[in-house]
Amino acid sequence: MQRRTYLQLGLAGLAGGSFTDLLALRQASAASHPGTDKPKSNCILIWMDGGPTHLETFDLKPAAPIEIRGEFRPIDTNVPGMQICEYMPKLAKIADKYSIIRSVCHNQANHGAGNHYMMTGAPPRIPVGCGAFVSFHPSLGSVAAYERQAPHGLPGYFSMPSMSRSGGPNFLGAKYAPFVVANDPNQESFRVRDVELPRDLTQDRFQSRRDLRKLVDRLPRYQEAQVSDPVAAYDENVQQGLDLVLTPAAQRAFDIHSEPAELREAYGRNSFGQRALVARRLVEAGVPFVTLYDGGWDHHSDLFGALRTRLPSWDQTVATLISDLDQRGLLETTMVIALGEFGRTPKISTLPGQSKPGRDHWASAMSILFAGGGSRGGQVIGATDRYGHAAVQRILSPENYVSTVYHKLGIDPSKIYYTPAGRPTHLVSDHTTISELM
Repeated sequence: MQRRTYLQLGLAGLAGGSFTDLLALRQASAASHPGTDKPKSNCILIWMDGGPTHLETFDLKPAAPIEIRGEFRPIDTNVPGMQICEYMPKLAKIADKYSIIRSVCHNQANHGAGNHYMMTGAPPRIPVGCGAFVSFHPSLGSVAAYERQAPHGLPGYFSMPSMSRSGGPNFLGAKYAPFVVANDPNQESFRVRDVELPRDLTQDRFQSRRDLRKLVDRLPRYQEAQVSDPVAAYDENVQQGLDLVLTPAAQRAFDIHSEPAELREAYGRNSFGQRALVARRLVEAGVPFVTLYDGGWDHHSDLFGALRTRLPSWDQTVATLISDLDQRGLLETTMVIALGEFGRTPKISTLPGQSKPGRDHWASAMSILFAGGGSRGGQVIGATDRYGHAAVQRILSPENYVSTVYHKLGIDPSKIYYTPAGRPTHLVSDHTTISELM
C-alpha cells in the first residue's frame, strides 16, 4: 500500500477504523492501480524507426484532396467500419485481434526527441537534434528488465538487430541495457554470440576458466559508483554472458532451426520476419520485453514506391506474429505493439533535388497498432481531423500510452525511482492509462 493509504487508515482509526476498513482500503488501492493484480504480460515492441506515415497505413483519408490522400486506397477489415491500407490485407483479416490508436500526439518532431518520448514516456529536458542518441530516462524495456526477471538465466530485455537510440537504461545501469542480437536469423549459419561454447571448449574447462577469473579479479568494488563504473558494467555483461552459455533453456530459445519450415515461410523468409519468430520464442521462454528494431520508415521521398514494396511483407510478418501467439494461447499475456516516433505531414511534398514525393516529420498525429496483453481487439481509439492533420477525438499523450504498457507489464507507472545521486524521478509523470485497452 502507498503512503496515502496509510494516512487514510490512520484517519479511519481515529473514527473507529477496523480490519474491515483495512480490507476496504486495500481493495480501493488495487482499484486505483488497474492491472497490478492481474497476470503480467510480456511485450514485443516493433519499433518502426524514422516515423511511419499514418495516412498510408492505419488512418487513410480517401475523401481528402489528392495532395493529402495520396495514392493508396483503404480496404475493409473483418471489423465493420474499420479500414486500413490496401497493402495490408492479412492484417485486415484479423483486425478483431488488435486495436488502432489514432490520437496519440506530442510536440517533438525530430527523430532524437520523438524517439526518446515514445521509448520512455518522458519528454526530453533539453532540445535534441534529429541524429542524437539521447537517454535522459530509462526506456520501457530497461524498466521491464529492472522490475522483472526472465527465467533460465535469460536477460529480461532483448533488442534485434540493434538498440533504438533511446532504448537504453540511463541511471538504472548497464545490467538493464538490452541484450542485442545483431546476427540475421534468416541465415542458415545463424547463431547468437556468447550463447554457445566454442566447439573445442568443454563445460568443465569453461567452468575452470570462470573460477580462475574470479581468483584473479579482486579489484575492490565501490557500490556508490556501480551504475557509472565501466568496470562494474563490464562485470555485469560478463555475468549475463556466462549465464547464457551455461543455460540450455537460453540456447533453445534461439534455436529457430527447430521451427517447421511452413511456419518460417509464414513469418516471411527475410530478416524482419525471422526476427519476429525469434521474438515469439523469447516471450515464450519468459522474456518480458523484446524490441524489433525495424528501420527505414523516414520517407521524405519515394513514399509510395517504397511502401508498395515494403508493406506487403511487413503485413505478412506482423499478422503471422499476432495469429501465431493467439493460436499458442500467448496473445492474452503478450502485447504486440507497432509504432515509431511520430507520423508524417498531411500534405505530400517533393524535396529539392528529388523527383519522387514523400511526407515529412509530423508529431501532431500518428497511429499505433496495439494487440494482446488482455486488451480487446477490433477497436479504433481516437480520431484525427478529415485531413489527418491533428488528433481531434480522445486526444492522448505518449505518457498515456507508456503508462498502459507499464500496467500490462505489471509495473506501477506512478512509481518514483531514485538516481545514484538521490534525485527522485517519476517513472511517468502522467500515469493515466488508455482505458479502452485496460
